[in-house]
Amino acid sequence: MQVNISGHHVEVTPPLREYVELKLRKLEGHFDKITNVQVIMKVDKLQQKIEATLQIPGGEVVANAEHEDMYASIDLLTDKLDRQLKKHKEKQQSLLQGTGR
Repeated sequence: MQVNISGHHVEVTPPLREYVELKLRKLEGHFDKITNVQVIMKVDKLQQKIEATLQIPGGEVVANAEHEDMYASIDLLTDKLDRQLKKHKEKQQSLLQGTGR
């Protein structure tokens, strides 16, 4: 999985980068077919915003989150991505079962 992390009006410090990568590795444990991840961190007034796009076979998963604390934003984001990946995986499995494979 290739991870690209960029900041818009925010410096992506090594601890922030490590935290994002740690959280993304946990997602990869649930869904191992993630090929590329694009993460953008932003600061808008007092809100810390984060957005991620995961490239997976058959499409992409996009989520964003915001909070006063960037680490909390990262947690919210990965929770959303995790739910979407689980939903995608369940949909794939039900499609495979429906075709009799």
